[in-house]
Amino acid sequence: MIRISGVNIPENKYTLFALTKIFGIGKSRAKQICLKFNINDKIKIKNLNFKQIEYIREYISNLLVEGDLRREIKLNIKRLIDIKCYRGLRHRNKLPVRGQRTKTNARTSKGPRKIIKKL
Repeated sequence: MIRISGVNIPENKYTLFALTKIFGIGKSRAKQICLKFNINDKIKIKNLNFKQIEYIREYISNLLVEGDLRREIKLNIKRLIDIKCYRGLRHRNKLPVRGQRTKTNARTSKGPRKIIKKL
C-alpha cells in the first residue's frame, strides 16, 4: 500500500480514482496531477514506478489537503457561527445553508422529528 498525506492509497485502482481517496483532491485535480507528471490516468497505482510516486507525493504535500483542509473548513464554519450571520445561524441549527427548501427535502439535515399521533 502506498501512503500519501497520511492516506493509504489502494493499489488496484486507476491513478485518477485512487488519488481522489485523499480529502481535498477530486477528479479534476487528480487529472491535473496526472497531466503535470505525464502519467496515464488509466494506469493502476501498483504499476507506477517509485519516481512517479515521489513526484505525486511531493506535489500533494504542497497542497491544502486532509487534516489541514478539514481544520480550515471547521474554522470557517465556526467563524460564521461566532459572527452570527445568516449562514452561521443555519449551520448552528443544522438546517440547509445554501437556499435549499426545508418543507419537504431537508430530512437528513433537519434530523429526526417527533411523530405526533392524531386522536
